[in-house]
Amino acid sequence: MSGETKAELVFIPSPGRGHLLATVDMAKLLIDSDERLSITVLVIKPSFDPNSSSHSYSPESNSRTRFIDITNVDSLSLPMSSPLAFLQQFIENHKDPVRNSRWGYVPFSGLRDYQNQDVTVYQNSSEELSIPSYKFPVPAKLLPALMFDEDGGSSLFLDYAKRFRETKGIIVNTFLELESHAMKSLSLDDNVPPVYSVGPILHSGNQNDRNLKYDEIMKWLDEQPDSSVVFLCFGSRGCFDDENQVKEIAVALEHSGHRFLWSLRKPAIGHKFRTPGEYDNLEKVLPEGFLKRNAGIGKVIGWAPQIAVLSHRAVGGFVSHCGWNSTLESMWCGVPMAVWPMSAEQQMNAFLLVKDLRVAVEIKMDYQRNLMGGSNMIVKAEEIENGIRRLMQPQSEIRVNVEAMMLKSRMALVENGSSLDFVGRFIQNVMNNMS
Repeated sequence: MSGETKAELVFIPSPGRGHLLATVDMAKLLIDSDERLSITVLVIKPSFDPNSSSHSYSPESNSRTRFIDITNVDSLSLPMSSPLAFLQQFIENHKDPVRNSRWGYVPFSGLRDYQNQDVTVYQNSSEELSIPSYKFPVPAKLLPALMFDEDGGSSLFLDYAKRFRETKGIIVNTFLELESHAMKSLSLDDNVPPVYSVGPILHSGNQNDRNLKYDEIMKWLDEQPDSSVVFLCFGSRGCFDDENQVKEIAVALEHSGHRFLWSLRKPAIGHKFRTPGEYDNLEKVLPEGFLKRNAGIGKVIGWAPQIAVLSHRAVGGFVSHCGWNSTLESMWCGVPMAVWPMSAEQQMNAFLLVKDLRVAVEIKMDYQRNLMGGSNMIVKAEEIENGIRRLMQPQSEIRVNVEAMMLKSRMALVENGSSLDFVGRFIQNVMNNMS
């Protein structure tokens, strides 16, 4: 084996816990699949998220995986006048320590590149667009907010997305059976390099992920009936800036009558991109007497061990921001979703789940959290309650569909499954390029 060709791969994840976790677990999948591979992960540690450290998220020790923390750039001093200004300067400041980094969105790169459309004219529009990778036309207003930035946000992202065509291949954390239409669409395009769907890659957690509340949360779930609990969690950066929205959710939960586990995080003070924290006193943000009235059927927490919760027999529904990691975890665990996207591409994910796959119901598909300090839409309690009631219906179409998708997700990762087949193809492509 000593004379056999070996290859080292370098991964550069976008900053943020969710991106880093997915990258680390993908690295582990590849390392476990072929002993000729070694992987280096370059970890960008933004000053507004000091917990994004390789030490917290390292997989089990492996001599063929190493982590390099990129020298910290003072992100707190970057311009906050708009998401575009912040992003442009953030990328510029990291070009020296991280060469050839790529930012962008692949699925809707065809809007301007193929069709020469100016996406910014569609802001708040209900006009439906034909987008590669989506089975049904997508309402334009569901595109990521930055796509409507007339100062260049749309051009910035589409230009980066176009660079994907210059690569030798694209690895995607999905599986063929989940996004068969997208995979087929991309495979038929001669201008797109090979796409390898190797998921679902999930972060199963380790001791570093646990805190003092873990056992308390799991014990509470153990005491609940099967499929009786609706779980609300909005991601590692998910929070509500307006306390009126928190109260609307509380009223909806109480009126729905369903058992609930609610991960409620406190917005960061002073910088919109900081990771949310924990409330010192939940009674200050919840309706008077809410905790006491619902002590028997509900529990409000801060941090949540998400995949452990979704895997628990007591959980019957998931109110989610539709981040991609959360989406895959929900499919893997067979838990239907109620969609409440916040930002980025999450509105597009929500559309896929509700309209294409029919594994979710809608609470507010076109919700957009304003990251720059402006006011946010308030989703009323009646709308939230209605979504929760539809989510928790037994034997519903979405429940049947998500259980079928759960089986497909697991089959993708067994021998001869679609994702392991793509892993093998990718490794062979890498080794061929080494010779």
